[in-house]
Amino acid sequence: MNTEDESAINRVVNLYGFAVDTQGWELFDQIFTEDVDADYSETSHWRDLATLKSDFAGYHDPFDGTQHTMMNHLVHVDSDKANALTYATWRLIRRGLAGGDFWEGTGWYDDVLVRTAKGWRISSRVCRIIWWGGNPLVNETVPGVKFQLPVNALREERLAGRVRYFDAISQ
Repeated sequence: MNTEDESAINRVVNLYGFAVDTQGWELFDQIFTEDVDADYSETSHWRDLATLKSDFAGYHDPFDGTQHTMMNHLVHVDSDKANALTYATWRLIRRGLAGGDFWEGTGWYDDVLVRTAKGWRISSRVCRIIWWGGNPLVNETVPGVKFQLPVNALREERLAGRVRYFDAISQ
């Protein structure tokens, strides 16, 4: 494992949390490819960077604050392609809502990255929530978009053949 590649990939993954929390959507250009395939749920799936940036800006604008923490980084590099699995926690804050000011959760990102002339970029991301708590109204910043608690235990996803990082290191 090239530690420089691993460090650069971890920086890209961590930069995502910083970009979201600062609402610095221009930083997504340093994180994702133009043709990114970002699957956050059955109803939240993007296939290009411009739409991802626009939708994330609209969704996150109403929050008074957010905090995303990336951890337990696992990286597998194979030449100019890499797989990374990262655990995440987040807290979203909107003051003054009936039922409480925050919504929080935990989940994981299963990323495919490619080496570009400008460094590593995420070309494909699967994001799954495994737990959430707090006031779900905080999270409803876009009319009609509601999150339900899916059962996306990492073990179950692996057994179903849907964890690309696991597949990459098992070959």
